[in-house]
Amino acid sequence: MEENDITSESAPLITPAKLRVGITHGDINGISYELLLKLFETHQMAQDLFTPVIYGSTKVAGFYRKEMNLPEFRWNKIEDASDADPSRVNIINVVAEDITVTPGVPSPEAGKAALDALERATADLRDGKIDLLVTCPINKSAIHSDEFSFPGHTEYLESRLSDPDNPSKAMMIMCGRGIRVALLTIHDPLSEVAAKMTREALVDAIGRFAATLVKDFGVHGPRIAVLGINPHAGDAGVIGKEEDDIIRPAIDEANSRHLVAFGPYPADGFWASGAYKKFDGILAIYHDQGLIPFKILVGEEGVNFTSGLPFIRTSPDHGTAFDIVGRGIADPTSLREAIYTAIDIHHARCREEECTRSPLRKQTVDRRKKRPSDNNTESSAETADASDTVSE
Repeated sequence: MEENDITSESAPLITPAKLRVGITHGDINGISYELLLKLFETHQMAQDLFTPVIYGSTKVAGFYRKEMNLPEFRWNKIEDASDADPSRVNIINVVAEDITVTPGVPSPEAGKAALDALERATADLRDGKIDLLVTCPINKSAIHSDEFSFPGHTEYLESRLSDPDNPSKAMMIMCGRGIRVALLTIHDPLSEVAAKMTREALVDAIGRFAATLVKDFGVHGPRIAVLGINPHAGDAGVIGKEEDDIIRPAIDEANSRHLVAFGPYPADGFWASGAYKKFDGILAIYHDQGLIPFKILVGEEGVNFTSGLPFIRTSPDHGTAFDIVGRGIADPTSLREAIYTAIDIHHARCREEECTRSPLRKQTVDRRKKRPSDNNTESSAETADASDTVSE
């Protein structure tokens, strides 16, 4: 199953009566349509919380509904996200009517369908036609092409959603059940991880992680744990020197910048002992170091959040699950949590923006007073009074 202070401008946080949540269908040969059909079969989420806009295909949806004998479902077909009905589940057809569905089998045709949905939804997000983006799982090998040469959603969205004049740097954060795991390196081969783990990169990642914990999760003064890269966090240099030469100095520098970071911790003991419960965020050095324990601990409630961008994107914490397609056992919990999390982050950003929109000017009081002289008490007192003033 898939900010150093960041100062990039955020998208306008205008909250309509109901937020418009764009949802891409991901790989059509995976479990996405089973999840969508199960999630919206009662329409209750759409009626109560938000306006769903599915970027997909009514034909593919109909295929899976019949294949799994799911209840009849009436989509509200629209041509443009701005026409979405707040009380219904809206769908925009983004693929050809003659598309072929081969459940459980990756194909270039399915990859193109996933990319077509992603590009349309991303464009609508930039244009303000939808407020939030939730992406269903893609198959990396199927979607990879001349048009999509990225390791995953995170890198694609960083490319498409950053302000060209002030580029943002995306960070992959897994969240659920109060656990938040950020990754220093994302979809990098393990053989390349150590070279990318520089002191500068670590300090930057700690800063950006702290910033998103404040802005997107409402955690002020966040405590961040940093994991080591070697077994036993290097065992004082016996197993590796990266902890002493790179990670500890980076943590010290982050602390000097008034960030609250600790470590490096041996990853196995950190997770097994429950030490993760003491921190607001955990910075893992590489993908599996953070995601394997996270998925075991959080299960179907896990969500993948792309932080650091001016727009909000989440996704379920799982993949296309080709091995169970069409069996009717796919669990929509992670997709539901991804939608809830996107909405929660939107409201957290609104609160943070409201609280910091007109901050008080920084003020200091100069308490230094001159001792009145014996021969000019009145004049000295006036000087003392004048010095006890507020300065900006």
